[in-house]
Amino acid sequence: MMAPKIKDVAKQAGVSVTTVSRVLNGERYVKDDLKIRVQRAIDELGYSPSHIARSLVRRKTNLIGVIVPDVTSSFYSTILSTIEKTASLNDYNLLVCNIIEDTDKELKYLQVFQQMRVDGIIIMHEKLNEEIRELINKFSIPIIFSSVKPADQKFMSVIIDDYAAAYDATRHLIELGHTRIGFIGGDMRDITSGQNRYAGYIRALEDSGIEVPESYIRFGDYKTQSGYELMKEMLASEPYPTAVFAVSDDMAVGAMNCIHDHGLKVPEDLSVIGFDGSQLTEQVRPRLTSMQQPILEMGKVTVDMLLRLIADSKNSPAEDVILQHKLVVRDSCNDLKSSEEA
Repeated sequence: MMAPKIKDVAKQAGVSVTTVSRVLNGERYVKDDLKIRVQRAIDELGYSPSHIARSLVRRKTNLIGVIVPDVTSSFYSTILSTIEKTASLNDYNLLVCNIIEDTDKELKYLQVFQQMRVDGIIIMHEKLNEEIRELINKFSIPIIFSSVKPADQKFMSVIIDDYAAAYDATRHLIELGHTRIGFIGGDMRDITSGQNRYAGYIRALEDSGIEVPESYIRFGDYKTQSGYELMKEMLASEPYPTAVFAVSDDMAVGAMNCIHDHGLKVPEDLSVIGFDGSQLTEQVRPRLTSMQQPILEMGKVTVDMLLRLIADSKNSPAEDVILQHKLVVRDSCNDLKSSEEA
């Protein structure tokens, strides 16, 4: 049997196709008795309206395309769940594309978004090659970046001040009496989470007159295994650091695991501070002190701002939204000053 069409519903309900369309689109000016007849006909025939056909008529798909660098990351999985929840509350669905740092895959997905006529696009990474830059600059589709700020881009970003956050995280360790402070950084091709967080760490040390050997500074890919391996390299230094700042919670947990596997204790032998404030911070032992991004707020604000752009791109604000970071102190950092006084 062929699937019923809108004209079959109209015939069954004894109304015009226009009336059925108005009922499906939720228009107010349809009599209640007609709505009941149309709904009964829909139920009896098992009619399902074509999303594509309705989208063409309304010039709106209620779809948002999302580019995620790695959904296995605790940070991205958390912010993505908030984006989905906020979008759903506004009757939007997501097309989520996990690119695993593959720019060819990203280019393909962006072209799919264009073909699917998504109403807006959220991008959560900043390593854009020239082909991608050229493509998105030609789009008439509203685009917003979440948690990152690419260089030389006209698009709005929802971010924190990563430089200041990294400065504050490092400063916290200094105030606890640490001077041998290691750094487990991210990809230095990333301006936001790579370059800015490293610069904040270095500036905090400089302001306190602290120098660290190159062996205390390592760069990885934000993942747990990377944190483990980089911490292993750092422990080969003599003397090894008394504290480590990792620019993602995942890498901080990897570092903690490595410290444990080397017969050392956190925070008694080595303090660890992470970055993001993801769910991991409460799930590990000791609980992880972390520079918290307002992840849930960031996801919600990203969708809210994108919907404003979709509704009226000409009159929507184009300035970045900078949210406030916050240090959440837990159990993974040792106060050396208190220990010395005792």
